[in-house]
Amino acid sequence: MMDTMIANSEAAATRNAHNDEDARWTALLSRNADDTGPFLYAVVTTGIYCRPTCKARRPLARNVRFFDTRAAAEQAGFRPCKRCRPDLADDVTRHRHADLVRRACRMIERAEEAPDLAMLAASAGLSPHHFHRVFKAVTGVTPKAYAAAHRMCAVQDRLSEGTPVTEALYDAGYGSSSRFYDGAEAMLGMAPARYRDGGAGVRIHYALADSVLGRTVVAASDRGLCAIAFGDDDAELIGQLKARFPKAELEGDDAGFRRWVDQVIAFLGAPAAGLDLPLDIQGTAFQRRVWQALRDIPPGETRSYAEVARAIGQPSASRAVARACATNPLAVAVPCHRVVRSDGDVSGYRWGVARKRALLEREAGA
Repeated sequence: MMDTMIANSEAAATRNAHNDEDARWTALLSRNADDTGPFLYAVVTTGIYCRPTCKARRPLARNVRFFDTRAAAEQAGFRPCKRCRPDLADDVTRHRHADLVRRACRMIERAEEAPDLAMLAASAGLSPHHFHRVFKAVTGVTPKAYAAAHRMCAVQDRLSEGTPVTEALYDAGYGSSSRFYDGAEAMLGMAPARYRDGGAGVRIHYALADSVLGRTVVAASDRGLCAIAFGDDDAELIGQLKARFPKAELEGDDAGFRRWVDQVIAFLGAPAAGLDLPLDIQGTAFQRRVWQALRDIPPGETRSYAEVARAIGQPSASRAVARACATNPLAVAVPCHRVVRSDGDVSGYRWGVARKRALLEREAGA
């Protein structure tokens, strides 16, 4: 039985490899790799590798070898073509893709109803499959998720103006109320009507305290901790909290909440001990994936933005990861301070680089 399974697996792998090569050969003949994704081909009789769009004379099939990357082709002993310059292709393609995606994003934002994948792909001059992959690689999210986030932002703006919920969601391009309500509360952090009213009816406990990182505000909704932030001015910290939900009922700490605050302050002094309190985290699906990946980084260790992007399965989304870190509302509980630049430099912390260094030094010495 095991021998049969191995044989079947090897046969399937061989078929897939042949299918891939057939597709690439077809793409090479048509000088169009949109349906296959990026690849390079090399000619054994000349020792040169090219892009599939190269205008050079087509080689015989038996002399062609296919490669996924420039490095693989050069490691096999081939040198880059001086006509199509495949050694420069990565940067050229990256800039071209970024431009196509920017145009697609503007198209999504200007449309009354979200364009479907086929329409976006046609506008970019790519196949739907290839466009979907390119868009996700550049932005870190799919076209559908980007459109959903844009619609939700439009709803947020309309609700903040006091627009009735039904009118706001249809103005933003939602075809039905059910599609909106499916993810609304997770994105807004509360029922849409309450968000429209600036958090009216929502009770948030908060307290200010001294910690090893300076003045600290700790806040919690009925669901759990919703804010941990640092600053040098109490009025500014309270003002930031009020700005998030201007009509919420902000209440000073009582005895029960004080126990939570004490745990948070102790946790800031010894992050390795962990924080056993519920968190009320709202954000887009992408933000929540990033924040969960940050919570998986052990104390005393760091990751680069690129490593976090790979950890969530979005290797090209380093910039989107950085933006998610910058919008993290729960300092240390969601440890965005453990993310550094690829060269190890400590920079880009919402509450100041000095605090970030202090946190990392404290964790490294724990």
